[in-house]
Amino acid sequence: MEEAIIAFCSKNGINFHKPTFYHLPSHNLLSPTRRRRLKTHFRNLSSNTSSISVPASPHFSKPSKIPKLLQSSSIISPHPHSQNEFGEKMLYLESIGIDFFSLIDDYPSVISTSSLEDIKSTFHYMRSLGFSSFDFRRICGMCPEILTYRISDISPVFTFLLREANVKGSDLRKVVNRRPRLLACSVGERLRPTLYFLQSLGITEVQKYTSLLSCSVEDKFIPRIDYMEKTMGFSYRDVVSMVRRFPQLFCYSIKHNFEPKFNYFVMEMGRDLKELKEFPHYFSFSLEKRIKPRHLSCVSKGVYLPLPVMLKTHETMFRHRLEVCFSSSPPLTTSPLWWSTSAHNYLCKEI
Repeated sequence: MEEAIIAFCSKNGINFHKPTFYHLPSHNLLSPTRRRRLKTHFRNLSSNTSSISVPASPHFSKPSKIPKLLQSSSIISPHPHSQNEFGEKMLYLESIGIDFFSLIDDYPSVISTSSLEDIKSTFHYMRSLGFSSFDFRRICGMCPEILTYRISDISPVFTFLLREANVKGSDLRKVVNRRPRLLACSVGERLRPTLYFLQSLGITEVQKYTSLLSCSVEDKFIPRIDYMEKTMGFSYRDVVSMVRRFPQLFCYSIKHNFEPKFNYFVMEMGRDLKELKEFPHYFSFSLEKRIKPRHLSCVSKGVYLPLPVMLKTHETMFRHRLEVCFSSSPPLTTSPLWWSTSAHNYLCKEI
């Protein structure tokens, strides 16, 4: 691998200092496969690069051809120390299984805004809390900013989750894996205000909905409350009741979820808003795969089923209830059991 990198740098006029740039401790974890991949990657870079102009410096004798990951001035530096640390970061991240080249393409500031010691400290800190190497790689993949943080930046988040959000220690790993973005949030500016807002709505068991804590009250929660009031026609009290029953409502898109499903509920299904108030989980079901097919099945049979019965039940149970309602006979109008024109629908509700 060293020969490939040296040849590439020499060809493009980049003066890297081999003795310190490539030195790693004896416990380096790079597997032979990862070493071969790095070697192949640098060979490809040396033969497939685009021409760009580079400012004159002691390390560039002419405009060079350099890859995307080396085009940043924060990476190619006149200071040997910066060049050395770049290489050490690259090899260390590869040694713990993080794809360096994908990372640097998507989030190049990792190189300029983090030190190798901070990255190592963060990795070992996460391991001490019970996170596996796989967990850390996954978290970095979903929230690469973690690699630019120090322990002092993320430890307050864990303290907040345990002490204020009442997350159990045994659930901490699951909570962060489900929503890595939590670690990139400020406790004072985002997590704590969101917690207080959810609690003000009467959502007391916030530890069950920790993914909401990373959301902005102003940008995400308030617009959904306004839409449910002004467009759907619910009172504020009704909206609060609905989000208490189903806090995940705050996660759904207004344009791609609320609008099409509400329009179908009103225009095609012709149902009362009271049903949505009692069963806000309606918005969690697929419009095309669950809501429409089952509604049309009910219409074809001339049967009315409550929303929970129509949507929550397994397909086999749904078909069974549909057939029972369809094959049963409504009471005669002269019967004491007949009390309204919807008696048959009432019977179906009770099944």
